Amino acid sequence: MQANKLVITAALLGAGWFSGGSEASVNDTLKVCAAADEMPYSNQKEEGFENKLAQLIGKALNRKIEYVFWQDPRYYIRDFLDKGLCDITMGVDKDDPRVLTTKSYYRSGYVFVSREDADLDLENWDSEVLRKANRIAFVPGTPAEVMMRAIGRYNDMFNYSQELVGFKSRRNQYVKYEPSKLVSEVASGHAELAALWGPAAARYVNQSPTPLVMTLIPDNNVRADGQKVGHHYSTSIGVRKDDPALLAQLNRVIEDYSGEITDLLEEEGIPLVDEPENDE
Repeated sequence: MQANKLVITAALLGAGWFSGGSEASVNDTLKVCAAADEMPYSNQKEEGFENKLAQLIGKALNRKIEYVFWQDPRYYIRDFLDKGLCDITMGVDKDDPRVLTTKSYYRSGYVFVSREDADLDLENWDSEVLRKANRIAFVPGTPAEVMMRAIGRYNDMFNYSQELVGFKSRRNQYVKYEPSKLVSEVASGHAELAALWGPAAARYVNQSPTPLVMTLIPDNNVRADGQKVGHHYSTSIGVRKDDPALLAQLNRVIEDYSGEITDLLEEEGIPLVDEPENDE
């Protein structure tokens, strides 16, 4: 069965399926696992930048995009993608072990968000302002938390961090920290700065009526024990492990439409960094 699929894919490649021409794909619809309400990535109104990227993928493959929306990010691969309810998922880490991953379609990093008029000296986690700030907005469970612990600021920010989600218990439930709220904390002056994933913050930084700046955090951070804490990550499309043919198609699209993909990301204001030299 898989051999037949690979033969069909090879024929499609030869026919120029990726050019958006009149040739129909084997399947007319590409089902995309997508968040129902995880902006700025995706929502049911298709307003997220990952929604736009999915539409570009669909156009390149000459397939109509159909979304299968999920509410909780913890289980959607197991309960949606693996069960065949959708074909792909946008925005997974490169080499995510749960799926086959395409070549990365962008690489970005964590940023410090601050008010432009504050003119803060923010170069890295060693910056003095981080030790003096009264409030630093961040999302628990991210590299920002690890570094907040490393510089001794996690405990004194604990209550503030809980305020940002209304003191919700984290036991057995998904607690969402809204990037828009964390950015607005900085814009309003309630927090001196935030440490956030650049793609999550960029839209709200750009839309803020109070001028804000994003400072890309270098990828050279270490914990107190000397272990590196990564801050730059590559993003890929996830495919079921039994569908290498679709993976090959998507890799071809990422290559051929790299300019259009970059344009969409830059329009969003996402800080982009180069892939490591050893990346394949």
